[in-house]
Amino acid sequence: MKDAISLNQNNLHQLPDDVVYPEYNRSELKTGIVHVGVGGFHRSHEACYTDELLGLGMGTDWGICGVGVRAADRKLRDILKNQDFLYTLIVKHTDGKIENRVIGSLVDFLMGCDDPASVIDRMASPETKIVSLTITEGGYNVDPATGEFNFDNPDAKHDLNNPLQPKLVFGYLSSALRKRRDAKIPAFTVQSCDNIQHNGDLTRKMLLGFVREQDPELAEWIEREVCFPNAMVDRITPVTTAADMDYLKNQVGMRDGWPVTCEPFSQWVIEDKFSNGRPGWEAVGAQFVPDVTPYEKMKLRLLNAGHTVLGILGSIHGFETIDECVSDELFAKYLRAFMDSEATPVLDAVDGVDLDDYKDTLLERFSNPNIKDNLARICLESSSKLPVFLIPTITENLKQGGSIKYATLVIAAWCYYSDKGVSKDGEQLEIVDEMKDALHRAAAGTSKEKLAFLKVESVFGDLVQRKSFTDEYSRMVGKLYENPDITQHMQALLNGRE
Repeated sequence: MKDAISLNQNNLHQLPDDVVYPEYNRSELKTGIVHVGVGGFHRSHEACYTDELLGLGMGTDWGICGVGVRAADRKLRDILKNQDFLYTLIVKHTDGKIENRVIGSLVDFLMGCDDPASVIDRMASPETKIVSLTITEGGYNVDPATGEFNFDNPDAKHDLNNPLQPKLVFGYLSSALRKRRDAKIPAFTVQSCDNIQHNGDLTRKMLLGFVREQDPELAEWIEREVCFPNAMVDRITPVTTAADMDYLKNQVGMRDGWPVTCEPFSQWVIEDKFSNGRPGWEAVGAQFVPDVTPYEKMKLRLLNAGHTVLGILGSIHGFETIDECVSDELFAKYLRAFMDSEATPVLDAVDGVDLDDYKDTLLERFSNPNIKDNLARICLESSSKLPVFLIPTITENLKQGGSIKYATLVIAAWCYYSDKGVSKDGEQLEIVDEMKDALHRAAAGTSKEKLAFLKVESVFGDLVQRKSFTDEYSRMVGKLYENPDITQHMQALLNGRE
């Protein structure tokens, strides 16, 4: 093979024939979207939809300017800048087929921590119609005790008093919207693309909570003028590895300092509520609906909860990836039993979706051997995920008298996981969670008091007071501590013996 070709605008026409690249004129694009949080998911999802739209000649007003607000974002910015903000999307199919596609919708990348004024000015520019976000659950700065904006955060205190030097995304949004209001420029839409239920409503609540404290008159203007559409987003996007870059270099013949891998499946369901125009993403597969609630509930309670079930049980067993779990007949059968017996009965009807087909598709997606989605990533920040993905299914089944046994074993396993931090064979687990220490302390009390873990109220709410749950949980956690071979307990539940 010839020397690998470096990815940049000048070299696009020299790339191998099987690499798809943007043929639209990137220099003519206006940056109608400013996106905060340019991680792998944004680059496999919103940026990909936008690139497809640009390829149809339909979106010249919708180029994307990325924004990093943390010093940790600088490495990605530098790599992308060196590549003229181009990157490769490596789409891996279950049958081994790989599609390599260069994405061109990202046209700039600003570092807020280096030059906050540049970010505020770009957001305030009349050219900007949408500010979108993938800032993860933690980026919304929610006080777990009250559900309101957390003003105890030192960065929030700083932003209240330093509106032109913000550190949190809400400081940037408020300063940019203030400039637009004062200049009589129409408001932009604030569009969350995070995997959070009612993500638009949450963004609105947190921004208004912050702005009411900083500038009450601006808060009134935002309430009137700014739209925050809820959206359901979906595309499995594992962390980029050195092997992905080596594959491009050695097998494809191109150098990319930070490509993105993903599955072929992608879904985006959006409420059609925008302040100042929007791209025609429906032309490339997005769905615009009046109410996204049933779709996001379906996804959170089946896909995301399914990931959690496999992630926690699989970690204790000693698996490393999602596909490894699903290739085990017992884990696949257990997951389907959870989805059929516990998650589905408490879901709403979803217009245009056959839930059995959706679950079949999930199992097929999870089994993709070319998407090595690491369980450590799946279990990241579980304290933020379980209260959204799994615990509501338990509480709703408790109200309706439905089954809770499959989900309860996952909670018991999470206790063991948080306490011991090892698989059943003693292998150390990589646990990344803001509440890691608090969860460990609570779980460590299990040997003396079986319900100790459930007393972390910010995670479990009042579950510890629900006797029908605590009876089931106490029995399961006791057996698991006696015998950490999770497969025996899974099999017993499936056989109706536990």
